[in-house]
Amino acid sequence: MSKEARPSWDSPMQFVLACVSYAVGLGNVWRFPYLCQMHGGGGFLIPYLLMLFLEGIPLFCMELAIGQKMRLGSIGAWTAISPYLGGLGIASVVTSMYLCLYYNVINAWSFWYLFHSFQSVLPWAECPVNANRTGYLEECEVASPTQYFFYRETLNISSSIDENGGLHMGQALCLLLAWIIVYLFIVRGVKSTGMVVYFTATFPYVVLFIYLIRGVTLHGAWNGVKYMFTPKLEQLANPQTWINAATQIFFSLGLGFGSLIAFSSYNHHNNDFEKQAVVISLINSGTSVFASVVTFSIYGFKATFNYESCLERMRLLCLNAFDLSEESISAENVTAWISHLNITHPERFAAIASKIEHCSLEAELDTAVEGTGLAFIVYSEAIKNMPLSQLWSVLYFIMLLLLGMGSMLGNVTAIITPLADIKLLTRFLSSESINGLVCLLCLLLGFGFTSRSGSYWFTIFNEYAATLSLLFIVFIEVISVCYIYGLRRFERDIEDMLGHRPNWYWKVMWAVVSPLLLFSLFIFYIINYIQGGTPTYQAWDKDLGRSVVKEYPVYGQVFIALLLLSALSCVPLAALHSVCRRKQRGTPIREHRHA
Repeated sequence: MSKEARPSWDSPMQFVLACVSYAVGLGNVWRFPYLCQMHGGGGFLIPYLLMLFLEGIPLFCMELAIGQKMRLGSIGAWTAISPYLGGLGIASVVTSMYLCLYYNVINAWSFWYLFHSFQSVLPWAECPVNANRTGYLEECEVASPTQYFFYRETLNISSSIDENGGLHMGQALCLLLAWIIVYLFIVRGVKSTGMVVYFTATFPYVVLFIYLIRGVTLHGAWNGVKYMFTPKLEQLANPQTWINAATQIFFSLGLGFGSLIAFSSYNHHNNDFEKQAVVISLINSGTSVFASVVTFSIYGFKATFNYESCLERMRLLCLNAFDLSEESISAENVTAWISHLNITHPERFAAIASKIEHCSLEAELDTAVEGTGLAFIVYSEAIKNMPLSQLWSVLYFIMLLLLGMGSMLGNVTAIITPLADIKLLTRFLSSESINGLVCLLCLLLGFGFTSRSGSYWFTIFNEYAATLSLLFIVFIEVISVCYIYGLRRFERDIEDMLGHRPNWYWKVMWAVVSPLLLFSLFIFYIINYIQGGTPTYQAWDKDLGRSVVKEYPVYGQVFIALLLLSALSCVPLAALHSVCRRKQRGTPIREHRHA
C-alpha cells in the first residue's frame, strides 16, 4: 500500500477541530434538550455520562485507531483487516450517502429562514391577510404564524405522503446553494476542509455564548433553567431513559458512518489519538449540556410569555363578562377570582365556561418538542417575541447553518475518502471531479425532498436510514477488531503508534461492555419495530391547523424495509462475494493478516 503520498492534516489541532465540527451538530441543539425534558431534567445526565464512558469514548477511540493505523477510508481499512469485512466499509458509505441526501435539506431550510430574517417584521411573527383583505388566512388562524410559515411557506406541505406535487423552487435553490458551499468546503479534500473547520468548529460557540447571555436575561428564563436542573430521579427506574441515553451518545458522536476513520486516516502515524478521543467526546457532551442551558432559558421565556398571556386573557374575560373594575383582577389573583365567580355567579359563569383556560407554567414547560419542531417552530416563536428579533434570528440560523455544514463535511468525507482510495477511479478522475460528482448526485436525489410530500420522505430517512444499520455496523466493527483481527494484535498496533499499550479500561470496554451494550440496543430496536405495528407519520392537516397521525401506505412500508436492508445486507453479501472469489481462484479461506 502506498501511504507516503497520502495528504495529512497540517496540525493535530486541525484534526481535533474537524472531529468537533463533525460530532457537534444539530442533535446537540435539538435532541439532547428534548431528552432532558422527557427524562427528568438534570437526572438524565447520570445515565448520559455513564454511557459516554461505557460506549461513547471507547468506540470513538477505536475508530480513530483503525483509521490512523490503516491510513485508508472505511472500505479499504476493513478490507485490509480481513477481505471478508469489506462490506462493513460499504455499509458505512451507503449509510453516509443516505444521511447526506436528507441532512443538507435541513441546511436548505436554515438558508430559507436566514434570508427571510432580513425584513422589518419577521414573516412568522404574524399571519398573512387573505385574498379579500378582510382578515387573516384561515390555515394560519387555526394554527399559529410560526407553524404556518414552516408548514406552508417553507415546505408547502401536502396533506399526506400520497399527495405529490411539483418542487418548491425557493427550497430547491436553497438546496443548490447548500450543496455548492459543501463542494467548495471539500473540493481539495483535507487541505480545504482543514481550513474551513477553524470557522465551523468555533463560531457556533460564539453564537451559543451570545445566546446564553441574551437567554438568561430574558423574562422567565430562570424558570426554564430551574426546570432543567431539577432532577426527577424516579426517571432512572425507567429503562427507556437508559436506552435513550445510550443511543444519544452513540448517534451524537457520529460512530459507524466511516467519517472518523476517514478523518483519522489523514493523521501522522504517531498522533496521540487516545487523548484526542477523550477530549473530543467530552467537548461534544459538554456542548450538549451548554446548548441545553441556552435552550431551556429560551423555553423558560416562551413558557412564561405563554403563561402570562393566558392569565391576561382570563383576566380580560372575567372583567368584560362581569363588569368589574380594571384594578380588581390582576394576573396574581385571576385564578382565585375564577373560582370565586364560579361559586357566586354560577349562571353568568356558565356562559363563559367554554372559554376558560387552565393556565399552568408547569404544563407549558412540560411540552416536549424535538427535531425540526424545536429548531424551526419553538425557537422561531421565542425569537419573534424578543427585542431586536431580526438580529437574534440571523444569529440563530447562521449558527444552525454552521453546525449543519460542519457535520456535512464529515458526512461527505466518509464517502469521498474510500472512493479516492480506489486506484481505478483516480486513474481517470481527479479528486476534485470525484468530489463534484458525489455532490451533484446527492443534490439531484435531494431535490425529491423539496416536493410537497418531500417532508414525509425526509422523515422516513431521518427515522430509518441511519439507526438500526449504524448499531449493526458498529457492533460488527467492535467484534471484528476484538475477535477476528484480535485484541492483542490491536494492542500491538496501538503500541506501535503511541509507544504504549492501551490500559485495562479500553480493553474491558472493547472486549465486553461495549459489544454487550450495542447488542442490547440492536435487539431493543428490532423488538420496537416489531411491536410498533404499522409505521406511522405526522401529516399536516391544514383545516385543523395541526399534525395528525397517519399510517404509511404499503409502498412507504416497502421503502422503509429496503432502506433498513440495503445497508445491513452489504456486510453478508460482500463476505459471500469474497468467499466465492477465493473459491474460484482456489485460494484457501483463512484469516487475512494485514502487514
